[in-house]
Amino acid sequence: MRSFLTAALAVVLCTTSASGALPTMDIALPPSGQVCEGQVNLSETFIGKDQNVRVQFATCPQDNSVALVPRQTAPINVCGNTCQTFCFPPAGGGPNPNDCTIIADALLFDSQNIGPLFTVPSGTNNTIVMQFATCLSFFVNQETIPIEYCRSDWSSLIKFIAPNCQATQNAHGGLCVATKQQWFAQVNHS
Repeated sequence: MRSFLTAALAVVLCTTSASGALPTMDIALPPSGQVCEGQVNLSETFIGKDQNVRVQFATCPQDNSVALVPRQTAPINVCGNTCQTFCFPPAGGGPNPNDCTIIADALLFDSQNIGPLFTVPSGTNNTIVMQFATCLSFFVNQETIPIEYCRSDWSSLIKFIAPNCQATQNAHGGLCVATKQQWFAQVNHS
């Protein structure tokens, strides 16, 4: 339900300021360090050159909007797909963009040392969460089958959203929703 609601909110509540800033949308955030109410972490590891970025595969048991599909379903590659960025008003409480850069750089490090792609399952186990200090970013698969995405693309989104959805833009984080709403990546305070 969370992923569907986020995408629906992105369509319904978007507004663009007269200054040409990024669109904004109001959204209620779950408790600090979580991406959904009742979040259960299935696994945890650390990535990056200094192994200082926490990565979790998370499930949202209360989110039953996407049914599971057979494991034999090959993931679809969504690297390079476009998305629309939205900022969360009001101003204040956003992540430190420098902390978000640590996550973005860890993704690039892993892209060069592990491989450029990562796979996100479908169903309720559809969320990858990354956290460093004040910055929390997560990637959610809203597709009914697994998807593959590029670490470098997620890194670029983090580097764009973090400094462009701050108090000076009357925001405190934001997200980018795929044009076809297959996935979204979000950046906010941890």
